[in-house]
Amino acid sequence: MQKWHHIFHKSTGLSPYVWVVFYILPFYFIFRSSSPYQVVYGIIMIVVFFVCYVLSFVSKGWLVYFWTSVQIVVSITMTLLFGYVYFALFLAFFIGNIQKRVGFFTLYSIHLLTTIVTINYELLSRNQVFISQLPFVLVSMIAVILLPITTYNRNNHDKLQVQLEDANKRISELVKLEERQRIARDLHDTLGQKLSLIGLKSDLAGKLISKNPAQAINEINDVRQTARSALKEVREMVTQMRGIRLEDELMRVQQLLKAAEIDFLLEGNPKLTNTSLITENVLSMSIKEAVTNVVKHSGATACWVIIEPSRTDLVIKVKDNGNGIPGTNLYFKGHGLQGMRERLEFVNGCMDIVRAEGTTIVIKVPNAFQQPEQEAKG
Repeated sequence: MQKWHHIFHKSTGLSPYVWVVFYILPFYFIFRSSSPYQVVYGIIMIVVFFVCYVLSFVSKGWLVYFWTSVQIVVSITMTLLFGYVYFALFLAFFIGNIQKRVGFFTLYSIHLLTTIVTINYELLSRNQVFISQLPFVLVSMIAVILLPITTYNRNNHDKLQVQLEDANKRISELVKLEERQRIARDLHDTLGQKLSLIGLKSDLAGKLISKNPAQAINEINDVRQTARSALKEVREMVTQMRGIRLEDELMRVQQLLKAAEIDFLLEGNPKLTNTSLITENVLSMSIKEAVTNVVKHSGATACWVIIEPSRTDLVIKVKDNGNGIPGTNLYFKGHGLQGMRERLEFVNGCMDIVRAEGTTIVIKVPNAFQQPEQEAKG
């Protein structure tokens, strides 16, 4: 179930030195007993508990629950005979590491119930050893209630975090694969037909060069023209593949707003560090569309672009002091809003529209795990 070294507790809120005390403390309670038989019996139970404790970590299947049940019995016996309740803490930590939901809640309920019953029995029987350590017993009881839940939730959170990272990596790979396929399609559509035409006309010119030189020259000229056209299309395609940086797009936005006599105000750093190339390209196109709407439809005198990065995502707001967008169903109206929304959804982003003293378009996209510069090399 777990690796053996997990028996040394980590991230439980208690210092490792405190756990060492709990490892040693049962011997103190045993040697306080006057009966040598009780001392021997207590030592045997301590050894059995820790052997079962290690076995429960390295076992799988039903053996996990068997060894845990033996530990619960030993813990109850140690509490009743010697007033030592702290084995319940070891059990609380271990039960929190059980991954199966049914097994966790079953053992958690049994352990909690037996611990409460045992503590109440010791209190009713007025065990002086037990009563003398009552504050620590109450703290242990709180730990028995909270520690399994805390450990279980933390393990689930870590598991989900790993799954999320794996999913983001797969999405990144799928995006790269889709981009490669798109490039392949574009190359095929751009060059395939023209290269076939060049091949056919070259063969025809070769056959006509001795029979009809004038026609052969015309065919060679067509080949030259087709080759130049193909080269032009390839250059245009490569230029489009380079994408648009947000910093460069904001310079063009500033020029557009200046020409429309609208003041431009920028808040935040346009140099993005945690955003992938494809996401930055989508952001640039969305901001271009939003600012174009400001120029064409808002009647505004000022436009703000506000960049608000955080640890998990990036928020960009395009705000104006114009007339606002009329109507209620904003997402499916014209002005390219639906196209912006669809592009953002492709990169797991979203868009919202706020109408207050003008219009504010709020764009939100998740951060990338990989830096843009690294992604360009991939």
